[in-house]
Amino acid sequence: MPSNEIIKIKTKQDNLYLRVAKGHFATSHAHSNYYIDVAAQKSRLSEAKAVAQKLCSGYKYSTTIVDTILCLDGTEVIGTCLADQLVKHDFININAHQTIYVVTPETSNSQLLFRDNIVPMIKGKHVLVLAVSVSSGATVASAIDAVKYYGGEVAGVASIFATKKEIGGFEVNSVFNPSDLEGYFSVPAHECPLCAKGEKIDALVNYHGFSKL
Repeated sequence: MPSNEIIKIKTKQDNLYLRVAKGHFATSHAHSNYYIDVAAQKSRLSEAKAVAQKLCSGYKYSTTIVDTILCLDGTEVIGTCLADQLVKHDFININAHQTIYVVTPETSNSQLLFRDNIVPMIKGKHVLVLAVSVSSGATVASAIDAVKYYGGEVAGVASIFATKKEIGGFEVNSVFNPSDLEGYFSVPAHECPLCAKGEKIDALVNYHGFSKL
């Protein structure tokens, strides 16, 4: 883990946690004073189910149609659990076909693409974009553009952690947000208060994990 200890924040829901470390962390888009560790939530079935159940509650009384879940940042396990939740009898109004595609895009030169055999799962479908986090929003914005390019209709955005309530006019449904982390910030590198103080970066982070410096 990074140089600072990982803190495990328990919620009222079983198997639903927020694991973070305080420090100075850099992504490709921003600097932050928190590292949010979602490895277990992406890989451990019980925690993936808990995340999916929480996200699903955001659509309980929604008329949102979901035909496809587009999984970003390695969220396929969560996406599968979310699809399973959304096709239960409580959500018949959401998906009349009682099935949902779970797909992952490829990346080429920072552009998202889908192979010809995957395109029918996007084209003409209502696509829910699922991400680990929504901070700068750049990755999710690219996904929204890709869905539109391939003829799909964006049904919404869901994530484990989000600093934004909407991206590109679409509501972001998240499990956690900055109110769960005291003093949280995520800003462009040139605006980072820790850099201004001369504090060194603890680690470089992305959806795969971290690399200590």
